[in-house]
Amino acid sequence: MVREKGCETEPAVLYDKLAAGAIAVVTLNRPGVLNAYNIAMRDALYEVLQAVRDDPEVRVMVLRGNGRSFCSGGDIAEFGTAVSPLGARETRWRRDVWGILWSLPKITLAAVHGFVAGSGFEMMLLCDLCVASSDARFLLPETGLGMIPGVGGTQTVPRLLGLGRGLDLVLTGRWLDARAARRHGIVNSVVSPRRLRDEALRRAGALSHRRPELVAALKRAVNDGSDRSLAQGLEVEITRLGVR
Repeated sequence: MVREKGCETEPAVLYDKLAAGAIAVVTLNRPGVLNAYNIAMRDALYEVLQAVRDDPEVRVMVLRGNGRSFCSGGDIAEFGTAVSPLGARETRWRRDVWGILWSLPKITLAAVHGFVAGSGFEMMLLCDLCVASSDARFLLPETGLGMIPGVGGTQTVPRLLGLGRGLDLVLTGRWLDARAARRHGIVNSVVSPRRLRDEALRRAGALSHRRPELVAALKRAVNDGSDRSLAQGLEVEITRLGVR
């Protein structure tokens, strides 16, 4: 597992398995900087998500953050430090963290608290389900910084909220609290901070009894059919699930 620069002992991402291996708990682990997403975290997530994908024991993955926040977004200390923009883009394509997360054939559940900003917000939206702590605050600040939400935010937010509300969040960069996020359908439930981990693991445990091949087929059908016409979506359902 990749470790942070300047940190001798703590990896940027922790990986544990619970419930006889059926539940993978993936923890963002840069609490001193509110789990800001940096190169070390990207590389570690790339390795861990592949491990989750390829492990036949794992049925559900819980994605969470250590410390006071889930993830405060990209680490501004690394902005503009790439030797070559083209080289950085090529590395990003080779290590497609977000493509792996989106296409995992396992159920993915985000458990978020504190700041859920920028790439942290977008990372959460790439998961299938989300449980949020009542202290969670959601934000897409990239536009205000002269950037584009590049972790799928321009695609996932309008799909969940509709074009009008999606553009509102992307363009204005305004905050949403946990209950507003629940009303908008961004999170599935809101619990107290002390209950967040237990509630996420409870849900993961209940979901871990689903047949893996059925889960994989359902996710492919939903994801592949979501941007097609109803007729085309029904054809995807027949193809993916064998429904007649």
